[in-house]
Amino acid sequence: MTAISLKGVSHTFETRRTKLRALEDIDLEIGENEFVTLVGRSGCGKSTLLRMMAGLLRPTAGQVEVGGQAVTKPRRDVSLMFQRSALLPWRTVIENVMLPVEILRLDRRAHRTRAEQLLALTGLEGFEDRRPNELSGGMQQRVALCRALVHDPSVLLMDEPFAALDALTREELSLELQRIWGEERKTIVFVTHSIQEATLLADRIVVMSPRPGRIARILPVGADRPRSLGVTAAHDGELDRVGAELHELLFAREPAGVPLSLQEPERNR
Repeated sequence: MTAISLKGVSHTFETRRTKLRALEDIDLEIGENEFVTLVGRSGCGKSTLLRMMAGLLRPTAGQVEVGGQAVTKPRRDVSLMFQRSALLPWRTVIENVMLPVEILRLDRRAHRTRAEQLLALTGLEGFEDRRPNELSGGMQQRVALCRALVHDPSVLLMDEPFAALDALTREELSLELQRIWGEERKTIVFVTHSIQEATLLADRIVVMSPRPGRIARILPVGADRPRSLGVTAAHDGELDRVGAELHELLFAREPAGVPLSLQEPERNR
């Protein structure tokens, strides 16, 4: 079943003096409970695409659908997580997690229980009454993840959520997100510049061409889950194979010396 559908989606940013084509003719279908990563050079329109899925930006052409309905504004069943946690410093951990519940005017008692369960799931049990400045950067992003999930959205959009963290914390949270997704089973679209993150997390990797962003290639990742990193990882070389192909797409010229930006985009199923 399709959770997100993009049909002929293009977007142009316009000012009085200039026009900038950010995206052009994007066709993509994302299945229910699928984990998809978006990868491409800076400026290729990954974040723009995510914001259109979230209803924060309208496409210049084409249509974005979630659950078979056109996206024309933000939806309560779609949650967006940014690169920085953006926690409110005067609120406690549990109060930050509960913020969407207050905004959406949901049942506080039921969602308080869910908030506590999510904090326990992410290893933050016992930190409910702490303030953000008492937490590490990785812990703050865990709180932001709990906040994004507390109202039980069907779709979670993640815009480089671990990019500002150190390498070890980033790897730890990537593994943690994989585990949480295995339990929560949301449709996740995850923007990243990291080849390692993309291959570890994704069912499919959508490779974007340089601006104007197009879908240059879609790479399926066939490795079994749960996945791990390092020399003890047993995936029959699948993650290494996909990672090598992704690296070649992003940094080399192919086929026959043709730059990625000039290749014919592939259509998804």
